[in-house]
Amino acid sequence: MLSRRNIRVKVMQTLYSIESMNKDTRPGEPLQILKKNLENAQQLFTYLVYHLFEVARYSEKDALQKSQKYLPTESDLKVNTKIAGNELMWSILENSSFQQSLEKFKTKFLIDSELVRKSYLRLIALPHYKEYISQPSRDKKAERQILETIFSEIMIENEDFLSDVEEKFIHWDDDAEMMIVLMEKLFHKPSAFNFAQLIGDEKMQFALELLKTVIEKDEYCLGLIKPKLKNWDSERIALLDMILIKMGVCELLYFETIPTKVTINEYIDLAKEYSTEQSGHFVNGILDNIHKDLTSQNKIHKTNYKNSTL
Repeated sequence: MLSRRNIRVKVMQTLYSIESMNKDTRPGEPLQILKKNLENAQQLFTYLVYHLFEVARYSEKDALQKSQKYLPTESDLKVNTKIAGNELMWSILENSSFQQSLEKFKTKFLIDSELVRKSYLRLIALPHYKEYISQPSRDKKAERQILETIFSEIMIENEDFLSDVEEKFIHWDDDAEMMIVLMEKLFHKPSAFNFAQLIGDEKMQFALELLKTVIEKDEYCLGLIKPKLKNWDSERIALLDMILIKMGVCELLYFETIPTKVTINEYIDLAKEYSTEQSGHFVNGILDNIHKDLTSQNKIHKTNYKNSTL
């Protein structure tokens, strides 16, 4: 379910951690760090989904609390709880892999009940929510859209929620885009979603090979990169830029099924998104230069273009 772009981000995070440790890692530790980063993505996604559902299910708690008032008003006794029975939500809640993920990460203990309550109050004030509960029937499209509304308008556009998730998950800024894509996939194909395996065997193999190759070919990559830096001091280049360039060089040389254009464009985009304002242009220039040299030396060999994926 994770794309190659997502995998590249996780390998990038792992390499950054290793560099921050001055490459002083034990045998097997880089792999452990990578697997932990991938597991953190699973934990974050599980948390986001569960928080969303807690907001939806809060309608029942709201209805109960208002009905138990000493002198409940007519509106207190007529709180609409339709969203608590959202059929798409329950199909996911009853997914065994989701339940296993909840238990594995003890997600229920991470939930801030006051934040859930505030999110629910924002939800019921939305025109789209009022339109949703006004329809007595359940429509698959409407069931999906109201959950999408909670995620897009109540959660990731809410500063209180963002502060909460940033405090709990240090890679939120790096993983936010990935989480949005995963949530979209979940809502459109819930039956095919496996929370225990966000990364398939092929993508995992790509992650492991990319990490291993960049580490093993570090000195060789530097030998290709340094002559292209001209007036740049390699020690003063942004660490993330250097990591991305090394990853790009390794893909150009050692990953035969990934077209060179795809590799270069991917690392330009990652540099723009995760590094400095000038990084995209810088990474583009260095990788393009190295690519031209390697091509002229007949060192790049690509096969099976039709079978390659992003």
